[in-house]
Amino acid sequence: MDRVTEAFTWPVRDPEWLSKLLIMALTLLIPIVGGINGIGWMLATLDRLRAGEERMAPANLNYIGRGFRLFVVQLVYGLVVLAIAMVIFLPALALAINQGRGSANPALISVALLLYVFGFGITTILRLAFEFAMPAIVLATDSGGITGGLQVDAVIRRCRVNPTNTLIAGLMLIAAGFVASLGLFLCGIGILFTVAYAFAMQAWIIRSFEVGSHAATAA
Repeated sequence: MDRVTEAFTWPVRDPEWLSKLLIMALTLLIPIVGGINGIGWMLATLDRLRAGEERMAPANLNYIGRGFRLFVVQLVYGLVVLAIAMVIFLPALALAINQGRGSANPALISVALLLYVFGFGITTILRLAFEFAMPAIVLATDSGGITGGLQVDAVIRRCRVNPTNTLIAGLMLIAAGFVASLGLFLCGIGILFTVAYAFAMQAWIIRSFEVGSHAATAA
């Protein structure tokens, strides 16, 4: 993981970086399909990094099929997190609504508030866990398809091969997410460009995680 921080700058080494990112930004205008294609483009860029070529994959709409499997896996994990959150938040909401109809019971209101706080904490922990496991999920899906990506035990084992590697990669992915959001703060529609840039960053981060995992296994 010694070069992982280069994720911020490596895309501009590609002589065609600006045109590629602009084209990918335009494809992201297509609802859902554009995002799926972006995921596939990130995986295709990962392949180039594996081959030792520090250039992004050509920018087009040829990656929808490649990205669909990872999109499904990410959606399933996201729905699981949402379902767990709803199990906690819905009783709290029902309790709060019930208490709002008449004379409120302070004890029950306190229970509702505690459930809200507990639900927020659990949801935050699960989202962070998902973020830190993402490199392992991507690699498992890339090699084993949807079934491979959803094998939680295998994903956890890959994360535990080198915990430091997993931690650094997760933090870098969070940083990539921040970069993706910059376009919204700076110029609104520019978020499409920064999201495309973040996809390229993700490819480098996941490749760095992959190399670090192999090194740990070999040791």
